[in-house]
Amino acid sequence: RYLNADGETVEFDVQIRARGNWRRNPEICAFPPLRINFRKSQTDGTLFDKQDKMKLVTHCNNSDRYAQAVVSEYLAYRIYNALTDYSFRVRLVNMTYVYTDRNETTNSYAVFIEHKDRLGKRIDGEPVEIERVDVSSIYPENLSLASVFQYFIGNTDFSPIATAPDEDCCHNQALFTSAAGPYRTIPYDFDQTGLVDAEHAAPNPRFGLPSVKKRLYRGRCVNNALLPETLQRFRDKREEIEALIENQPELTTTTRRNMLKYVESFYETIDNPRRVEKRLIEDCLP
Repeated sequence: RYLNADGETVEFDVQIRARGNWRRNPEICAFPPLRINFRKSQTDGTLFDKQDKMKLVTHCNNSDRYAQAVVSEYLAYRIYNALTDYSFRVRLVNMTYVYTDRNETTNSYAVFIEHKDRLGKRIDGEPVEIERVDVSSIYPENLSLASVFQYFIGNTDFSPIATAPDEDCCHNQALFTSAAGPYRTIPYDFDQTGLVDAEHAAPNPRFGLPSVKKRLYRGRCVNNALLPETLQRFRDKREEIEALIENQPELTTTTRRNMLKYVESFYETIDNPRRVEKRLIEDCLP
């Protein structure tokens, strides 16, 4: 149930199930991410009009830091929205969970994520179910932007070309067909990033990074020629990106300051040609 703009309570009959891998582990998260299945017949004219199945990002554990991580992950999506329309749209909500078995309630933030089928209609493409793709089959400008964005947020938990177990391609990046011919890749799932800095986050051990705050570029060398144009897009959007963080009322002063500092460190890197050469161009993947 939720309150609409007129202050009226709207109720839905929904099916709910746990989803995910890492956060579904009870040793990591006491509260797993969820998938909400609406009845379309009940959503007409509501906030969830024409919605069906939607992912819900949840708070993992019940603490102020985890609540802030949810808001921070929401902002990661919003920042990518600012950079490109080829991105998952999201909605931040203040959620109340009722435990009927013990007459308790929990309040925390949560994030609804646009379903990939709805995104596909919006961008005139279809989601692709495939095990692996070649780098050459992905729209170069799209892959370059997604790769730099993953560096911007400090993410190493993704692959634009290969799957993880029990996933469609690709790991934390969804593939879509496009009118241009090549696939488009769209990133999602940002809890394991330096920008979000969730308490449970840890860098992929294969890279030997000390923490998720340490950035590592995993873009492709074949797209190095596109880096100047891609980095300029981030410069052009800097004011809008920082405004998203500055104007998010659910952030605490500390979280806002830390996020802005992390964003600033990215711009210090891309505005230094030597750092760009060393940390992006020379670190690219074949």
